[in-house]
Amino acid sequence: MSRPAKLQLSLLWRPIGLLIALYVFILSITLLGASFKLFGKDFAETLLTTTSNPVIGLFIGILATSIIQSSSTTTSIVVGMVAGGLISIEGAIPIVMGANIGTTITNAMVSLTHITRSREFGRAFGGAIVHDIFNLLAVILLFPLQYFTNFLGYAALFMEGVFENSGGLQFISPIKVITEPVVNGIIHLLGDSSWLSALIAILMLFVALKFMVDIMKSLVISRVEGFFDRTIFKTTFRALTFGIILTSIVQSSSITTSLVIPLVGAGVLTIRQIYPYTLGANIGTTVTAIMASLVTQNPGAVAVAFSHLLFNIFGISIFLPLTKIPITLANKVAELTARSKLYPIAFILLIFFIIPIVLIYLL
Repeated sequence: MSRPAKLQLSLLWRPIGLLIALYVFILSITLLGASFKLFGKDFAETLLTTTSNPVIGLFIGILATSIIQSSSTTTSIVVGMVAGGLISIEGAIPIVMGANIGTTITNAMVSLTHITRSREFGRAFGGAIVHDIFNLLAVILLFPLQYFTNFLGYAALFMEGVFENSGGLQFISPIKVITEPVVNGIIHLLGDSSWLSALIAILMLFVALKFMVDIMKSLVISRVEGFFDRTIFKTTFRALTFGIILTSIVQSSSITTSLVIPLVGAGVLTIRQIYPYTLGANIGTTVTAIMASLVTQNPGAVAVAFSHLLFNIFGISIFLPLTKIPITLANKVAELTARSKLYPIAFILLIFFIIPIVLIYLL
């Protein structure tokens, strides 16, 4: 085969290889979430029923969602509990706020796959952490207001009244269609072993990310960067809208936000560019719960689903104009990460596990 023919064949296979690596990447995240649910969901349900204190509820939301890696699952459990009369709407809202923070652990874990390359790891972890920082800032500002006034509860009940008797909509995620049969097959093959399936998922994640980054670099990053600059991430509004639409379709903010972490690590995108996109993902992930809650025709369930949406809308309305604050903090974290790999590991352990566990125990 001549050299031009080999080059042409190579150029043809690279995009195909990228799509395969992307599929394995999405599959690994889905499998990881399913693995955690195997040993974490029962614990999360038990945990969620143990609180009547809003402050404890907040940290239980963080811990439960960090364990099962799905804010949708946590919110669904909470919606079911409200519908069953186990907890009040006012008691459910802090848990939903905590779930917003806990779900970002997936981003942080994905960024750890870059840990062997210091500068790349710094960029990737900074990109992952900007989502955490927004959620933390939103909670720090809005939780005290919610605690003393229950403004989200009143606003959510008003919206529930507007949509009362509207009925629900059902939408099947294309991601579930292409990954769920494979994930179920792997878990069944492994005899429902949560630890083994989680280990395989992590290995798949590392392999997929390595191939994704390598292929993107070989496809000439400048061209890819130009595509993102001129289209998806050209403006704040466009990135925000894309985040909302893509996450509404995929029905998982963990997947849509994790997709851009390798691009930040590779230098294709900046933290500033992905910031509005991650905010859009925060709104997009609430759509499924709202549609599902409308099916129940239960006012409390619908109100809880709307409180999640409203919390994100209020947070975005404050911190999208104040972009400099979360981005500056994320860049500082990125600089620290480039210096020492202990900082990101300490951050993950403290924010998602140690602080919630200690405060739940003490309070």
